[in-house]
This record gives sequence, structure tokens and C-alpha cells, in this order.
Amino acid sequence: MAHVVESKKACTVNPLKMSQPLGASMAFLGLDACMPVMHGSQGCTSFGLVLLVRHFKEAIPLQTTAMNEVTTILGGYENIEAALLNIRKRAAPKLIAICSTGLTETKGDDVNGFLALARQKHPELADTEIIYVSTPDYVGAFEDGFKHAITGVVKSLVKPLPLVQDQVTLLPGSHLSPGDIDELREIIEAFGLKAIVLPDLSGSLDGHIPPDWRGTTLGGTSLDDIRAAGASSWTIGVGEQTREGAEALQAISGAPFQIFERLTGIEANDRFLMRLSQHSGRPVPAKYRRQRSQLLDAMLDGHFYTGGMTVAIGAEPDLLLAIGALLHEMGAELRCCISTTQSASHALLPAETVLLGDLEDLEQGAKDCDLIVTHAHGRQAAQRLNKPLLRMGFPVFDRVGNAHRVQVGYRGTMALIFEIANLMIEQIPHHHADDWPLTPEARRAALARTAAPQSMPPSPLAEASA
Repeated sequence: MAHVVESKKACTVNPLKMSQPLGASMAFLGLDACMPVMHGSQGCTSFGLVLLVRHFKEAIPLQTTAMNEVTTILGGYENIEAALLNIRKRAAPKLIAICSTGLTETKGDDVNGFLALARQKHPELADTEIIYVSTPDYVGAFEDGFKHAITGVVKSLVKPLPLVQDQVTLLPGSHLSPGDIDELREIIEAFGLKAIVLPDLSGSLDGHIPPDWRGTTLGGTSLDDIRAAGASSWTIGVGEQTREGAEALQAISGAPFQIFERLTGIEANDRFLMRLSQHSGRPVPAKYRRQRSQLLDAMLDGHFYTGGMTVAIGAEPDLLLAIGALLHEMGAELRCCISTTQSASHALLPAETVLLGDLEDLEQGAKDCDLIVTHAHGRQAAQRLNKPLLRMGFPVFDRVGNAHRVQVGYRGTMALIFEIANLMIEQIPHHHADDWPLTPEARRAALARTAAPQSMPPSPLAEASA
């Protein structure tokens, strides 16, 4: 069990964490025909938009209420009203999802009251679902915003329905990529179950070319599917951050839930597949038995390069646990662990201490480590320390294919092991003939051998025949 320590520095240097509004916005991007809105200044939204675009390499629908100095003091009702009417007119979304920022939280805007008044004044808004989530960016982190967004969607839109036994709800954490979600859906469906994924980034940010342009999200969990989650017989949460949403679903529909703290690693996936087998009444398919055998072999091959190495990791809590626990199972030592916010996941991490800090803390702790694991903002620290960097988390803007990266399930775990092992192989020095210094006598002898005529030694076969 890791001991959690909060940094006491006067200021954050080279921040590790992303804000709550950005995490909530990413969750909203997994809802179909949705327009996420940040209630705050244009700068807040622009900064988050740039990070999302650079990470996914996709067009990102994200709007703002464009608060300024005057409206911040007088109140933001008129800005919210104008934003709702303009978005409905231009993009016609089925859902408008609003999250707050530090600016409007500090002012104390009564957004729920604003929304009720706007609906009363403008009956045309009746055909559009509108939800609001409080996500001040001066507390918490990216993972907290994602968590509150899931809970807000569940409480606002899910209603109890008659039970559908072969339907389950999957709540993925913010650390899962669209490729991860696709992998988990495939595993669940292999047991004859239907999965409602909330939110489903694999439908909206999986890097496809859409057949049309709507100005809203182009895929994800539809409103009908969100409402249908009230009929699911079981809720699966991936990451501690999904517990709040799973509890909200249970309170509404009565469906039991189980939180899998991670699905990277062999033991965690064994439990996941056995639980799916129990729920569905079907045996584990042969292909997953084969994949498990392949993962065991991959762990055997990879541990030669990971065993005994020391690692510095900077990540959100659930990602920190997923990667850190796997590295520990592969024989690595978690010497420096930096995270962003409080979480029950820290208690499960096989490390002595977790520091809630920044990338400066990571750089200082990584001086004696063999590997650094964090997002793309850690690349300068890795260069200064001359250490290999495994890019993980959000944002990763200097690599392509982030949406298709798979790190869950047996296959995803195997791919991650290979990635780490290959990164460490690149650090092994390879010596060549010119690397070894020669004495003057040895150099003269080598030159003499090069200059002398070479004669072929007699063949043993020729001597034997003679």
C-alpha cells in the first residue's frame, strides 16, 4: 500500500495534471450528437481544444459561453442563454453538455437555475437534452472531471426499465483509449452479452472518416442507449474513477456492479473473463485461452529486459496503477510515482510512496531511474536526463495512432510488454571492433597482417584424401 504525500511547493512547475473541465469534456465527446460546452472564458476552452485536437488528430466539437470581465461580475445567464440558442440553431445537437470552470465556480453562477429559466423562456429548447456538471479546475484533476461527467449523465438521463438479462453497461475510465474500448466490447460480446458503453469514445474519436459533417460529435453513446442502461443486468467499471457512476446506476436501476481496478495484466484479466463467464453462463472462448498462453510467453520473453530496472511514473491514478502494477509484475521497481489527485487506486499500487506533484518532481525522482513513463509534456525532462520515455496518458501530441493503442485484455497487455521491452533493448550498448582501443604494438601487428599476402589454409578434406 503506497503512502500518499501532497507536494508542499509554493507553485507548480511544469504541470503534470490536466483540469477537471477538460476531463469532463472528453467524457462528453463519447456521447453521440453531443455538443460539449465549457462555461467560462474563451481561453479556457481554446487551451483544452488544442490539447484534444493534437492528441486525437481529429476535429473536436467544443464550445464556450465566452465569459468576459463584465459578465463574470454581473452573472453568466445571458451568455448561457445565447450559447444554447446559437448551438441549437447552428449544430442541432441532441444533447448539450455544460461543465463549469474555475472562473464561473468562483463567481458562484447558479447554472441549474439559469438552465431552468432558459427553458421557460425558450420552449424551442424542449427538443434538446441539456445537462450540467460542476467541475471547478482549481480542485481535482482530469480523472475527477471525467468521473463527475459520467455520474452527471447517469443521474440526468438514465431511468429504471424492465431488466434485460443479457445486457450489461460498461463504464470505461478516462485512461482507456478508443482502441481499449473496442477490445473490451469484443471480449464482452464473445460471451453472448450486449454492452452499452458510457461514454463510448470508440464511436466518436476512433479516427474514422465520417460520411457527413454535423458540427457535433459523430458517434458514441446515443441518447437511446444511455436511457437503455437502466435495463442492464450488470455494470462493469474499469478504474476506481467509475465507482461513483456505477453506484448512481445501481441507485436508479438496482443493477449490481463490479469495479475492475485495472484490466492490464494477467491476473486482472483472468478475473474479468471468469466473471463474464459466470454472468453469461458460457465458458471462456478458446481464443482467449490462446491469448493468455501468448501473454505468458510474452512475459517470459520481456522480463529479461524489465527485471530489476527502476522506473519513474507520472500519471493519473488509474493509469498509474495499471502501468505500475504491470511493471512490478515484470520485475521492475517503482522508485518514483507522481500522481495528480487523491484516489483509492493509490492504496493498491506496489510502491512505497505516491507524491501528488508535478513534472519537476518527476524529473528529480527519475535521475537514478532506467525508464520514465508519462505523457508528452515529460519529453524535455527525459531529454535532459538522457532517459528513455514511454509516452502514456493524455496528452500525447508527438505521436500518431493514440486512438488505436490497445493496452487492456491479454492482447493489449502483451503489446504493452513488447513496447516496454523493445524500448529497453534500444538502451543496451552494442560494441563494435572499432570501440576497443589498441596498443601501438597491436596496431602495428594488425597493419602488418593487412599488408601481408593472404594464403588459404589447406583443406582438412584435401589432407585426408592425400
